[in-house]
Amino acid sequence: MIAPWLAEPLKANRGIYLQVLLAAAMTNMFAFATSLFSMTIYDRVVPNNAVESLVALSVGVAIVLVFDFILRSLRGYFIDVAGHRLDETVGDAIFNRLIDMQLTNKKGSAGSLAGIVREFEALRDFFASATITALVDVPFIILFLFVIWIIGGPVVLVPLACVPLTILAARAVQPSLDRLTHEGMGQGFSKQSVLVETISGIETVKATNAGAMLADRWAEAVHKHAEVSRKSRFLSQFAINVAASLQQIAYIGVVIVGVFLINEKALTTGGLIACSILAGRCVSPLSQIASLLGRLSHTRNAYRQIDNLMKQAGDTRTEGSYLRRPKLNGAIEFRNVTFQYPNVTGRALDDVSFRINPGERVAILGRVGSGKSTITRLILGLYAPTTGTVMIDETDVRQIHPEDLRSNVGSVLQDVVLLSGTIRDNITLRHAGVDDEEVLRVARLAGVHDFVGQLPNGYDIRLADRGEGLSGGQKQSIAIARALVGTKPVVLMDEPTSAMDVQSENALIARLEGELAGRTLVLVTHRASMLKLVDRVIILDKGKIVASGPRDDVLKSVAVGGA
Repeated sequence: MIAPWLAEPLKANRGIYLQVLLAAAMTNMFAFATSLFSMTIYDRVVPNNAVESLVALSVGVAIVLVFDFILRSLRGYFIDVAGHRLDETVGDAIFNRLIDMQLTNKKGSAGSLAGIVREFEALRDFFASATITALVDVPFIILFLFVIWIIGGPVVLVPLACVPLTILAARAVQPSLDRLTHEGMGQGFSKQSVLVETISGIETVKATNAGAMLADRWAEAVHKHAEVSRKSRFLSQFAINVAASLQQIAYIGVVIVGVFLINEKALTTGGLIACSILAGRCVSPLSQIASLLGRLSHTRNAYRQIDNLMKQAGDTRTEGSYLRRPKLNGAIEFRNVTFQYPNVTGRALDDVSFRINPGERVAILGRVGSGKSTITRLILGLYAPTTGTVMIDETDVRQIHPEDLRSNVGSVLQDVVLLSGTIRDNITLRHAGVDDEEVLRVARLAGVHDFVGQLPNGYDIRLADRGEGLSGGQKQSIAIARALVGTKPVVLMDEPTSAMDVQSENALIARLEGELAGRTLVLVTHRASMLKLVDRVIILDKGKIVASGPRDDVLKSVAVGGA
């Protein structure tokens, strides 16, 4: 049973596939023209020197060949059209599922995920290749055998014996081919993982002299993948070679048997030639089927990998299961929230409860690993609490449509990631309604405007992956500008100035004090200077709240306790 994400696009293109199958069927029917032409020439035209008949037959077969060429060309065109449509619809569905994937379901490295998505190429090629039309040729084998039997009688036994042998050879290698294909796909993911990890962290690799370790991993992955691929290719080629050899054997066998029948006056020379041509057409589709079965193993494994990805729960469920909240006020509440990251034994948060009123500005403090960043991730709905409830405006975050939630919450995460594209794109994310005036406003607030003037092309300079070439402080400034676009009612900032110098940080604080007035702020920081922006402080330790209250009172009590 094919999953809906693939079945529906295939169904939508069924008209094109029907035309492809019809064209393939017609080309098989035209195959009789060549064999019957040869038989007639040798049996009728040559003995009688019937030139006029030769001309008439030549014109007729030429017309058939022209139509055969046209149909083959149309078949290839229709297959390309179907492949293009499949690429657009299924490719978009897979990418959207990847974006919508719940982070708790993320397994493996970024390279492995990229490898799974890349396997769509194998799936697309299978359904957009002329090889699949070989399936249409299979039923015509029976028709070819029937015609051979009519013309040559016992001659049909030769191709009749070759057909099952070809099928048996293809079927014999299939189990081992499936196993090797699955293993090879896993090794391919390992290669992809090492490659992506190396490229994305090339500065760290060089700075820490980690190249030797990654080179060893790469060499091991390449060796294993090459070994599995070699075995897989050998089995695939074995089945194809058997089919090719049997095709030649069928031709030779038909000729040998035909000679004896000619001597017995049971077959004509033209009949022998026609039977030899048709015998080749009998086994030829099976050679394509052998090749198709080899690709089928890869396609089947690719389908399973992608189907597992498509079956995973996403952030976005059916529309009717959400409450639409296009405008939020900014009240945040944690009710007995416990959270544990996947595949991690300890709890990141342990029975955490607090409330932040609309417009209140709160700092979350604590040691490294105390759960501060986890709180911001739960507010954003990136993860769901293990137990308890995260509320915004008295509504469970899980019930608010992710689009509404994140359009009302501006966020600066601890690990700032910029996307390839211009600085303008990284600030606006190409959201509708963000004009140049708004870009300049938030750029001045975040300090982006201070350094953009020194860059060639300014806001339109194209950044490399992850903003390489910019300093850490510049990246954070762009991320802050992105969070402030549109004056969202809630702003989350996780270590927003950790890479900035003191002067830049103080200038940013002065600008943000007025900007954040009346907006809910959740600030995670280790910088004491940033606490000027907040009215209240919550202190975490080992996933539990150990202090909460007005900023000055909590800081004073901590200072006294520490003394």
